[in-house]
Amino acid sequence: METKKKNYFVEALIVVIVGVLTLCLGVGMTIKYFKDHPNSVEEITNITKTEKEVTVTDTGIADAVEKIYDAVVTVINYKNEKAYSSGTGFVYKVEEDKAYILTNYHVINGGNKFTVTLTKGEILDATLVGGDKYSDVAILEVSSKDVSVIATLGSSESARVGDTAFAVGSPVSEEYGWTVTRGILSGKDRTITVSLSNSMLNNDTVAMNVIQTDVAINSGNSGGPLCNSNGEVIGITSSKVAATGVEGIGFAIPIEDALNIASKLEKGEEIKRPYIGINMMELEAAKYYSDVEIQADSGIFINSVVDDSPAAKAGIKAGDVVTEIEGKKIASISSFRNELYKHNVGDEVKMKLIRNKKEQEVTVKLVANS
Repeated sequence: METKKKNYFVEALIVVIVGVLTLCLGVGMTIKYFKDHPNSVEEITNITKTEKEVTVTDTGIADAVEKIYDAVVTVINYKNEKAYSSGTGFVYKVEEDKAYILTNYHVINGGNKFTVTLTKGEILDATLVGGDKYSDVAILEVSSKDVSVIATLGSSESARVGDTAFAVGSPVSEEYGWTVTRGILSGKDRTITVSLSNSMLNNDTVAMNVIQTDVAINSGNSGGPLCNSNGEVIGITSSKVAATGVEGIGFAIPIEDALNIASKLEKGEEIKRPYIGINMMELEAAKYYSDVEIQADSGIFINSVVDDSPAAKAGIKAGDVVTEIEGKKIASISSFRNELYKHNVGDEVKMKLIRNKKEQEVTVKLVANS
């Protein structure tokens, strides 16, 4: 029995000695490491500090929303005393006893009476100052005594892709008036084709320069403000891509473009756009329906030319395919109009066309569309 106790004591002593030796070895290796790496303590400290500084906070955009909220109105379009359609608008300017409201042309199109509803619930009769279908901009006027807030206008040009953006509007119906949706600025200088007619047989389309955003835009939001994180208006919400499998692609008219049109509408000036006197057809349709052999990959087909028009004077003929305007490629009727409308009445523009398989260049002097 005594022999067993001695054996246990020896074994325990061996375990203790091994443990002490292991500890000493570990401490020694650690000391040697720091002697060989004198900056290691500083490096570890810096890493810890960096991790502590990486923080993400989000206090929301409530302050920015408050700046614009009461400047937003719901627009009701009446046709023959019956509500025909609705949308959104915002007060952007006050002069003496008049307050001016920006909205989309398609919001007021087809109506003969208009009202706007304020956030406090007051309904005001509004007068149509003017509208332009090609830019999709319209202006309504109400008495300034009823207006308490004017929108602060910003700049779409200085906005950056990825910036926070939000919209205020009345999606679906007045029941959801002044709904706020938030996202980012997804793209700039986009070009979209917009139909100006409900008829599938009418090729009355126009290409528009727009801002792209993933902010939720629904029916009824049209005409409302798209704002930056400071609550400044950078665009007018106009449309979205509505298709299966597509989400978060909405568009707004840059505020600079809208104000350019608005300044003319306020003065009662007619929005004059260039005219050259041609009837056009999409190239693919022309290849199918026309008897003329077409040797062009892109452009627009000239169906006919108005007598004594700028096009006729420049030498453009039926059967020609216009491929460029001032060096810009033409892919469709909407892109043709988009490039043409970048120029002013009175300008002389160079156009390239294909006739009898040969490329030619003509110069057309633009006149006003009467």
